[in-house]
Amino acid sequence: MNRLFGSKSAGPKPTLNSAISNTDTHVESLDVKLAKLNAELSTYQSRMSKMRDGPGKTALRSKALKILQRRKLLESQRDNLQQQSWNMEQASMMTDNLKNVMTTVDVMKDTNKTLRKQYGKVDIDKIERMQDEMQDLMEVGNEIQESLGRSYDVPEDVDEAELDAELEALGEEAEFENFAGAGGEREMPGFMVDEVPQFVDEPPEAGKVKEAAG
Repeated sequence: MNRLFGSKSAGPKPTLNSAISNTDTHVESLDVKLAKLNAELSTYQSRMSKMRDGPGKTALRSKALKILQRRKLLESQRDNLQQQSWNMEQASMMTDNLKNVMTTVDVMKDTNKTLRKQYGKVDIDKIERMQDEMQDLMEVGNEIQESLGRSYDVPEDVDEAELDAELEALGEEAEFENFAGAGGEREMPGFMVDEVPQFVDEPPEAGKVKEAAG
């Protein structure tokens, strides 16, 4: 079997990039050969244009036809190799894209595993209970501050009208005390000194009016 198909190669397997490089090198060598054939065809055409019909021109024409056939064969090979190179480049691009996709998937798997591991340690119920406790503590703190800020001297339900009346009474009492302390006499009310009623024949005496007022 080894004599027919050869022994198994022990060398490294060719890669897609190396195959593309070898194909492009072959295409370049064909381009060089085609350029040489084109130069020969141009020379033959220039010589035949200056020759008359005859055996010499016929011989050159035969050589030009052979070169033209060879050029078409090389052009066909070059086109096939270029198509192969293009196909391999597309396959290489697809392979690279697939590698990138697999790398992205692996990273996402690792990230998902890490997140599940981290969030698995979090107790949502415990967090909610802690939030409720914090809210209760805030309410207790507000009640304590309201209690500390409460006034002990003046009740909260005191009527302002009552306070005004009491303040006015205190003022009148203070005026009376100042008058009594100075030893003076109380002022005669206006209705007793300003005018005398028409039915009284004589105005009252000042001393009697003062006694009556006292």
